[in-house]
Amino acid sequence: MKIEYYKEYSEALNRDMEFKVYGHAGRPLLVFPTQDGRFFDFENRHMVDTIADLIEQGRVQLFCCDSMDKEGWSPYYGYSYEHRTYIIEQYYLYIVNELVPRIFEINSNGGDYADGIYTTGCSMGASHAANFLFRRPDIFKGCIALSGYYDSDLFFDDYHDAITYRNSPIEYINGMSYDHPYVSLYRQCRIVLCCGQGAWEDDMIRSTARMQELLNYKDIPAWIDFWGYDVNHDWDWWEIQFPYFVERVI
Repeated sequence: MKIEYYKEYSEALNRDMEFKVYGHAGRPLLVFPTQDGRFFDFENRHMVDTIADLIEQGRVQLFCCDSMDKEGWSPYYGYSYEHRTYIIEQYYLYIVNELVPRIFEINSNGGDYADGIYTTGCSMGASHAANFLFRRPDIFKGCIALSGYYDSDLFFDDYHDAITYRNSPIEYINGMSYDHPYVSLYRQCRIVLCCGQGAWEDDMIRSTARMQELLNYKDIPAWIDFWGYDVNHDWDWWEIQFPYFVERVI
C-alpha cells in the first residue's frame, strides 16, 4: 500500500497541519479523527487495515487529516467561546480552501480528477464528516458518519452564534427551505448516518433520529442505520461498520 505523510503550513490556521494519505488512486475519502484526535489515529486503531484490499485495488484513497477540536469544539481546555468559534470557522476554511485542493491534486492521475470527495469519521469525526458534506455539497458527494452528533448544544450548552449555527446540521437543515439549491445537491449525494444503540450512544441516537426526520421532511435520501443494543460507541464496532459501508457506498 502506498502511504505518504504531509506537513504543510495553513494560512487559515497560522500553523503547520499534518495529514496522511493511504493508496494510489480511487475515490478520495477524507477521514476526520475522533474528538481531540490526530491524523494518525485511524491507522493506529487499525481502521485502515479494514479496507486495505480496496485501497490496494485503487478503489479508495484515504486522506486522514488533523483536528482542531481542542481549541474549537471541546469545552475542556479553557478557551473562550469567541476563540473556539473562531477556530471552528478557520478550520472549515482550512479544509475547503487548502486541504481540498491538495486532495484533488494528490488524487489526480495524469489530469484525471475525481468528481467529488467523500467524508467519514467516528464520533466527533462523524460530526465533522456530515457537517462538511451538508455545508459544501458542491465539493463533498457522500459521507459515512458513524456515531456522530449533529448539533452544537452538546459542546456549547446554551451558547449560540452565527458560527455554531453554520456548523450544526440539525439547525441549518431545519432552517433551510424545501427549494434551497443545496437540497437538490443533497439528493445527489450518498449519505450514511449510522449509530449503535448500546453503551454511550444515547445522545447519538437522539441526534441521528432528528437528522432522519429533517432529511425525510425535505425528501433527501439517506441511509440511516441504527445497529443493535449490543453495539457500543467504541472502536471495536466502528471497525465492523466502516468496511461494511465503504464496500456498499463507494
